[in-house]
Amino acid sequence: MYPRATIEVKDDMATPTLRHFELIGADGRPLRGDIRTVGTGADRPAVVICHGFKGFKDWGFFPHVAERLARGGITAVSFNFSGSGVGVARDRFDEPDRFARWTYSNDIQDTETVIGALRGGTLADALAVPAKVGLLGHSRGGGVGVLYAARHPEALGALVTWSAIGSTRRWGPETIRRWRAAGHLDVTNSRTGEVLPLGLDILDDLERAGTALDIGAAAEQLAVPWLIVHGESDETVPVRDGLALAERSGGRAELLTIPHGTHTFGVRHPWAGTTPAFVRALDATADWFARYLF
Repeated sequence: MYPRATIEVKDDMATPTLRHFELIGADGRPLRGDIRTVGTGADRPAVVICHGFKGFKDWGFFPHVAERLARGGITAVSFNFSGSGVGVARDRFDEPDRFARWTYSNDIQDTETVIGALRGGTLADALAVPAKVGLLGHSRGGGVGVLYAARHPEALGALVTWSAIGSTRRWGPETIRRWRAAGHLDVTNSRTGEVLPLGLDILDDLERAGTALDIGAAAEQLAVPWLIVHGESDETVPVRDGLALAERSGGRAELLTIPHGTHTFGVRHPWAGTTPAFVRALDATADWFARYLF
């Protein structure tokens, strides 16, 4: 187990400020995000938070993760991928046409755009360039984080993945055949019952990219300090994905499996409170970033 290095809240009365930003996303339309920070001191580290499939920056635990990091002296940056389908509504899929055109390559490009603006000092007015940058990705966002980190080893000081997918190829041949025949795959939002059609862009992207979107191969290349957190009872991305990523890392990544932990560590949307599994995941994450970003 890694040595413990806890992020301490700098001021018990400090409340992080919340600012919004807007960049140009991979699809040429707005890429919207939030910045939470306490104070404006220079050289503080930053962490970029990447949500998963059918997720968004304001889902369930993400604002609470960002608040925890900000109160510990880290600038927390969260954003909606351009293919998330969530726009100005913040908590519902008001841009289904963007969801339909989602691709992994666009997710990586969006991540490059946000981190590039952060490291270049152009993300927001009066926001200091961070001394170091970390990335926290959940589920699909975890897989994207691994792919990004392999491509840009100079950009990150630490990586944490929660419930990360171990492969971008999530569908079997028969599903893909029917998908291509229909021109879309219906995806159901289990929370609302809303059906979101997913177009052919993702399949075309996977065919074009080939090994460039191989998360396992990217894991073998990573040199950045990497913590893999996975629930043992994950019903969406089995814990074997986390175990496989740890194995592919060649021992360079730390693996934390959480007993009884589900895909979202028991947290729901809208936020209804914390859980022991979530607390353990968040504490380990805060410790990891404290160790490698300060």
